[in-house]
Amino acid sequence: MELISRKIIKPSSPTLDHLRHYQLSFTDQLCPPVYNSFVFFYPADDADHIKFNSLEVSDQLQQSLSNVLTHFYPLAGRLKDNIYVDCNDEGVPFLQVRVKYCKLAHVLENREPSELNKFLPFEFDGDHHEFLLGVQFNIFECGGIGIGLCISHKISDIFSFFVFFKSWAATFRGEPVLEPPQFESATLFPAGNLFGYDPRNPIFKTNIVAKRFVFSKSSIETLIAKYYKETDTEKLQRQSPTDVLSAFLWHQIVAATKVERKTDTVHELVHYMNLRPVMCPPQSEYSFGNISWAAKTVPSEDEGCNLVSQIRESINKVDSEYVKTLQEGGMLGSVGEQIQRVARGEVVRFTFTSLCGLPIYEADFGWGKPVWAGSPRLTFKNQIVFTDTASGEGIEAKVQLTEEDMVKFQDTMELLESVTTDRPCILLSCSE
Repeated sequence: MELISRKIIKPSSPTLDHLRHYQLSFTDQLCPPVYNSFVFFYPADDADHIKFNSLEVSDQLQQSLSNVLTHFYPLAGRLKDNIYVDCNDEGVPFLQVRVKYCKLAHVLENREPSELNKFLPFEFDGDHHEFLLGVQFNIFECGGIGIGLCISHKISDIFSFFVFFKSWAATFRGEPVLEPPQFESATLFPAGNLFGYDPRNPIFKTNIVAKRFVFSKSSIETLIAKYYKETDTEKLQRQSPTDVLSAFLWHQIVAATKVERKTDTVHELVHYMNLRPVMCPPQSEYSFGNISWAAKTVPSEDEGCNLVSQIRESINKVDSEYVKTLQEGGMLGSVGEQIQRVARGEVVRFTFTSLCGLPIYEADFGWGKPVWAGSPRLTFKNQIVFTDTASGEGIEAKVQLTEEDMVKFQDTMELLESVTTDRPCILLSCSE
């Protein structure tokens, strides 16, 4: 990776004085100081001008970034003491990098999450969290490009991340921002007493391995059929693919790592969900911030197929009444205690985030949609992130475990590949 240039991009218009203090919500304050990150890859064969005018594309990206930051002004500011953002227009880094001796095809043949970290502007294992947004513009020898984008989790969940990226792409194309972002997170979830909670607790700086597994449409259907039980015609409903994959992967990890269900240890499956559509009244997708929460499932002893139903029941409980209680601060007192229980080993937590259905492949800067978009290795263990494949015909699962657990887990998954096709799922190498 050869660094060509590093610039600080500031908003094209100064932020008004009355907007310079952006208060964090308590959902913002709870988030760890890490970045939501993706790398979006665009091939040169769809638009040859990228290969020959990379400097021109870089200039246009910088100018459009400056323009869109006027609307997303807190991203160009600086975080102060996990309390507020000083919207001082100090700007965000924009790195231009030449990827030497490598073509985009090489990345698409590999698609390892840990390799994607090279295409992003920040180190994820460091304590430095000065900037709230950063961009790395990667130019491959073949003329293809990769846009690496990082937005701080302190002020944005992954749903707001894609709203920004979509708005940036529209600005690049010369289109106006049709709906400006609404920075009202602190109004929806007023800051409160976090009872000594340290947002850095979930971060593991070493020994975390991330691997990507692709489930084909047919293997997902087979797995759904396995979990789909026609025992209660009144409650009969088709199981959600991500609910089923969550249950399946949890079973496989527990079986592979031989995790014992001790009487003093609780297993917990946590599904992060977007609260905007379930609030009363529902919030716009342009409501910016960490407007998301965790639905928690504690598997019963007879996990089996029943776990899928338990997951769905837990998610359905996070409704408008649940959110109202959350807004009133009725759940803050238990947050710190829950994290401490995880740290002491009393709770073994597995976190799941589904990005299926989000506009990951809709960001068209004018040279077509990305051929692939991937997220890097982060600093969390027992984390699974689901995304749609580029074709929309399958689901990618990025699994993050400790190195020891990943070795055992992979062995189990490789055994699944060698059995007959009537097994619950066949994992495919990504050749699409």
